[in-house]
Amino acid sequence: MATPSAIIWSNNQLQLLDQRILPVQCEYLHYQDPFAVADAIRDMVVRGAPAIGITAAYGMVLAAQQINTSPASVAAWCLALGPARESLANSRPTAVNLFWALERCDRVIEEYGNGGQLLQALTALAVQIHAEDLEINQRIGDFGASLIPSDSIVYTHCNAGALATGGYGTALGVIRSAHRDGKIRGVFAGETRPWLQGARLTSWELMQDGIPVTLAIEGAAAHLMREHKPSWIIVGADRVAANGDAANKIGTYNLAIIAKHHGVKVMVAAPTSTFDADIDGAQIPIEQRPAHEITHSFGKRIAPEDVITSNPAFDVTPAQLIDAIVTEHGIIYQPDRSKVLAHLAEAKIK
Repeated sequence: MATPSAIIWSNNQLQLLDQRILPVQCEYLHYQDPFAVADAIRDMVVRGAPAIGITAAYGMVLAAQQINTSPASVAAWCLALGPARESLANSRPTAVNLFWALERCDRVIEEYGNGGQLLQALTALAVQIHAEDLEINQRIGDFGASLIPSDSIVYTHCNAGALATGGYGTALGVIRSAHRDGKIRGVFAGETRPWLQGARLTSWELMQDGIPVTLAIEGAAAHLMREHKPSWIIVGADRVAANGDAANKIGTYNLAIIAKHHGVKVMVAAPTSTFDADIDGAQIPIEQRPAHEITHSFGKRIAPEDVITSNPAFDVTPAQLIDAIVTEHGIIYQPDRSKVLAHLAEAKIK
């Protein structure tokens, strides 16, 4: 049984699988309003950097559909679409794919805004971004699988699978390809507090594909690495900086430090659209999530009232702790600024 699609575009309407209620319920929410799409991104109906980018592109299509009188110029289109674009851009600050997708929409507006075909062009772009992501994930999976030894146990954190992308996944794409090649003996999935993406989503995805998975509490990571000696920690990323630092779900930095102590390698699997060549890791904005996510569990208070909270959604793992970054164009071993920029330059040529 395959994992259902996180994003469906049908009859000029966007459907998003509500990932907040998985795996207990499998329900799609329907969207025709771009501001509601921005809320869906912010509220974690859809999550994962590639999926957020795809969703934002469809959000811009919905924004264009709402305009009754077609503007006659690029400037007029930018003015009309501006509020929806701003709302989408503000939905999640860390995931660079969001801005990458919106900038691709900007270029289409520049090209087609003076004619009468902008809506069709934006729709074609969103569909293209969606299809491209699936192909990209499959290439990442195959490159990453080439690094996995036979009979491996691996550890993954959060959810970087089909649910977080256009399909197949980045980190889980590597695991899927390695399992296809007969290399995976088992996968440890960290539960991933406070939204429990590892428990609710990753373990469910892997079970759908018949890949052996063991769910583990966050605090067991060091114990599991010592006892079971996984070959790799495999994670995705929401932003990879020019110097090779990688932002991913909070707790990834912890894992990389523990892995270094135990001689376990760390792999970041991410498309080149997740790279930000203009900043270093220290400059990556870290989203702070609402306090109730950690003071409450399933609607019930579990912490004292008025307790001060810290709820960062992401952390940044220094490049020195990363053994390989895998993209759709190949592998960056022991990443640093020169290697990252060279890889991105070569990817543009291709």
